[in-house]
Amino acid sequence: MKEVLLLKYGELILKGANKNVFENTMLRDIRRKVAPFGSFEVSKAQSTVFVEPTDELADIDGALTACLKIFGIVSICRAAVCEKNMDTILATVKDYIPEYLRGCRSFKADARRSDKSFPYKSPQISAEVGGAVLSCVPGIKVDVNKPDIVVMVEIREKAAYVHAGKFKGAGGMPAGSSGRGLLLLSGGIDSPVAGYMMAKRGVEIEALHFESFPYTSERAREKVLELARILADYTSGIKVHIISLTHIQEELKNNCEEDYFTLLLRRYMMHLADRVAKQYNCRALITGESLAQVASQTMQAIAVTDNASSIPVFRPAIGLDKEEIIQTARKIGTFDTSILPFEDCCTVFTPRHPRTKPELDKVLEQENKLNFKELADEAFATMYTVDIKPE
Repeated sequence: MKEVLLLKYGELILKGANKNVFENTMLRDIRRKVAPFGSFEVSKAQSTVFVEPTDELADIDGALTACLKIFGIVSICRAAVCEKNMDTILATVKDYIPEYLRGCRSFKADARRSDKSFPYKSPQISAEVGGAVLSCVPGIKVDVNKPDIVVMVEIREKAAYVHAGKFKGAGGMPAGSSGRGLLLLSGGIDSPVAGYMMAKRGVEIEALHFESFPYTSERAREKVLELARILADYTSGIKVHIISLTHIQEELKNNCEEDYFTLLLRRYMMHLADRVAKQYNCRALITGESLAQVASQTMQAIAVTDNASSIPVFRPAIGLDKEEIIQTARKIGTFDTSILPFEDCCTVFTPRHPRTKPELDKVLEQENKLNFKELADEAFATMYTVDIKPE
């Protein structure tokens, strides 16, 4: 029996004249994601993408798993394809559907008839399908209000499609449809979540990581690259740019008041991120900050650090509490890697009593004790790039 995947749109339905641009972006992403699993034909019609195997070697299970991480798709149905003939449809229901109803006590039969030339109307199709299910699945009952599962028949232009239940898609907007952003990727829980959240809104992600060898280790860097690999499954790849902050941090420690260390370091980070973003055509910076979570994430501290960047800074987790961020990290698979106990550059020379309500003029007073441009240029020159591909 031939099977296909039916990928249902999300917000793209609401797009106007430029809808095709978003659709084509998503279709390219789908073709790229399913290619490792064999030969598939990918096409669209009536707010649905059809992923159809073109030979027996195609791995539809692998393609389904890959499609679950494609932004722009809200649900996926695995369906049997048959001729648009009622007898054939009912035979397909009896042969294909019982496997999906194991453990279910109730069901609802539904139908959609986009091909209006089909001689049966949707309520008639539903009634026939419901009768077929009752005849082949002992003990199951009809419940039109709160069924355990919905058995669906879709009558479309080329064929009829029979399926039961659906998988939840990634939602959001197609990857890369909203421009490119630079994610400040640490080894913590929050920044990978922020990257995922912006990728879900269609932002193509590049990443910037700051290291501080020998205060931070190679294992800490590998931890960050592993987080990037997990995110790459959603984004079709990420370039991770890595810059050393060692000398900057040592100079801060030797020349500035301790309670300003974190603020001054973050200003260097934002300045360097701004330069990297412009070099790689990123239109915004992305951080994992959550308001008031730590001393550097108060309103006043954020204002001071934003002053060092000339492009917008997106903070998708700004209104989330830690538990909400952790839930998302678990969902996308980054949590277990994020909690590995390897040091982060932000934990080097951490002040005992950091400023929580800093004033910009006093921060600049401290910053002027150093040759800001010289140190920033020196750090920027240490940058190297690791190109992460999805597994």
